[in-house]
Amino acid sequence: MDAAATTSTVLKSVCRACHGGCGTLMHVEDGRLTKVRGDPDSPLNRGRLCPIGSATLDLVYHPDRLKHPLRRVGPRGAGKWQRISWDAALDEIAERLLAIREEFGAEAIALGTGTGRHHIRWVSRFGNALGTPNWCEPGFAQCFHPRVNTCLLTYGDFPVCDFTGETKPECILYWGHNPLNSGPDGETRFNARDSLEGNPKIIVVDPRETELAKRADVWLRVRPGVDDALALAMLNVIVTEDLHDRAFVARWTHGFDALAAHLRPYTPEWAAPITWVPAEKIRAAARLYAATKPSMLEWGCAIEHTPKCIQTVRAISMLPALTGNIDVPGGWVFGMKGLGRFPSLIENLSPEANAKRLGADKFKLLGGQGADLPAAHIPTLLQAMREGKPYPVKAFLVFGNNTLTTYANTKLVRESLMKLDFMVCADLFMTPTAELADIVLPAAAWPELDELAGLPTAAANVVLAQQKVVQVGECKSDEEIFVALARRMKLGLCEEPVKDVLNQQLKAGGVGMDFDQLAQKGYYKVPFRYRKYEERGFKTPTGKIELYATRFEAMGYAPLPYYEEPPESPVSAPEVAREFPLVLTTGARIPYFFNSEHRQLPNLRKAYREPRAEIHPETAALHGIAENDWMWIETRRGRIRQKAKYAPGTDPRVIHAEHGWWFPEEGAPEYGVWRSNVNVLTDNAPPYDPQMGTYQLRGLLCRVEKAEA
Repeated sequence: MDAAATTSTVLKSVCRACHGGCGTLMHVEDGRLTKVRGDPDSPLNRGRLCPIGSATLDLVYHPDRLKHPLRRVGPRGAGKWQRISWDAALDEIAERLLAIREEFGAEAIALGTGTGRHHIRWVSRFGNALGTPNWCEPGFAQCFHPRVNTCLLTYGDFPVCDFTGETKPECILYWGHNPLNSGPDGETRFNARDSLEGNPKIIVVDPRETELAKRADVWLRVRPGVDDALALAMLNVIVTEDLHDRAFVARWTHGFDALAAHLRPYTPEWAAPITWVPAEKIRAAARLYAATKPSMLEWGCAIEHTPKCIQTVRAISMLPALTGNIDVPGGWVFGMKGLGRFPSLIENLSPEANAKRLGADKFKLLGGQGADLPAAHIPTLLQAMREGKPYPVKAFLVFGNNTLTTYANTKLVRESLMKLDFMVCADLFMTPTAELADIVLPAAAWPELDELAGLPTAAANVVLAQQKVVQVGECKSDEEIFVALARRMKLGLCEEPVKDVLNQQLKAGGVGMDFDQLAQKGYYKVPFRYRKYEERGFKTPTGKIELYATRFEAMGYAPLPYYEEPPESPVSAPEVAREFPLVLTTGARIPYFFNSEHRQLPNLRKAYREPRAEIHPETAALHGIAENDWMWIETRRGRIRQKAKYAPGTDPRVIHAEHGWWFPEEGAPEYGVWRSNVNVLTDNAPPYDPQMGTYQLRGLLCRVEKAEA
């Protein structure tokens, strides 16, 4: 084609290669994406892109992309496939699901998805239309939603950091979170870094010596898994030393006197031997945080990886409340809700169907009356697949999740999936999980679909349009797949076009534009108001921030936060510690990948080729391990290999192993999933968090030894 006939255009969109939400400019020539640049107008990234966003062309046009539906040939997991048409794939899925629903009930069909994906709400929407209450996402009990559900019950809303406001924070407390490497939920790594321009005081709670820990005024190097003890001790200092905001606490909180009495035993001296943090450092952090305003609390999923995560979240969430840093410029703020609530169709589920949600009877904040978006309990769901208890789960539909790398206790997960009668997987690439499916569907990448993002998540202060700019092969968005299946199955719900649902959300949020108009502009920033509680109070039974949680009490849970030792630790399991003497922490984000994604992309793997486990040089020397040696990391559940990375700032008793690792280059059907996958080591057995069903991913006991190259 001659140059004069070339069609070239630049379209606005939003990068969803993670769930950060950076605005983009998409350069398209003759139907092919040729360049992706950051949108300088976007308030979330102001023209910048991280390494993952910069590798978008590698993702979209990777030669190993799934481009056509596939049907399994031969035994499950044998790695043999045949190409089929979309009509054949949808017909077979519809026929199998309807037959299972007819014989075993809709609850025998489960759906799974990955963390924070663009289609996450559509998964539960399709499940609700189908009549099954059993959908799940590995983060719902382990990441973000413990914070969301706890704050809704404590504050009546979910507070976020005021990154897009005009006032810079004077103090930032980073707790179990390193946003410079991750930047989730619209709190991108760019606006997190911009917040440091005013040279705020920095407090970091992290077992690892991160970049932020090195910059911190106070670094609290906590033992993995005991953040609740540290938070209670900091609250003790603020209350006993009369450092709280008296006027705010008296007017806008409920239960302060009960909390103050409850906190008396939780002194820094009590916490020091538990947390491995000296008492004087705990005091210094509490005093600095209380004295410096405005302050932000930046917290991450590390606090949600133990079986007492809800009370840990409760304790930490009280720090901004006691110091009056609520809905003020530069502090913790409540969102403007520019995006209407997603039409989940949950009203389609009868009370009887809701009662069948696996785990809902025990874990009310995950699947029952305390949940904002009820989900099934994954260990209970896996048991239903394996054993048919409390009833059989026969089918599993997986959308955008590599289950074998992202669910705890990989061996048990695989055993559970192998028991299924029918499994469907929609993804961009073949994965170890997709290899276990009966039907594999080619999913669209983020530049190939229409969606909305209201960011920060649960606040929606900025509403962005993610618009389709190219088509690759026969790939379809997960949203389109759900609509097509609903129509095939004649469900009568979830059948309207995707854009109709998006426009419904925009109208409910009062944006004043439809999807196509928003896509032209790129984003809409909602005019912001602070101290909204002065107009209408807080959305709790008392109209105040509930330090003493009345709704927790009504559900039979503790209304005040308390300390509990993790079930597998040097303290609670000394007999295990004799054989596995080190403390394992997992899950820190790698800036070149999003959880288990993007290991196929050559530029990203060139920057970060192998998994690295952090170990103190003294600990390494005891085991004859040199830096960059392969080493075995072993728990009671299994062992894996990662390369040793010396971490002089880490406590010699702690090992940090990276998560999400598999090796696409090693080929089907397993792709090296057993070699370095940290979930071979993690645990999904009880005890669980009594409110949320959370299992233990951090603070586990391990041992190390040198491995041959």
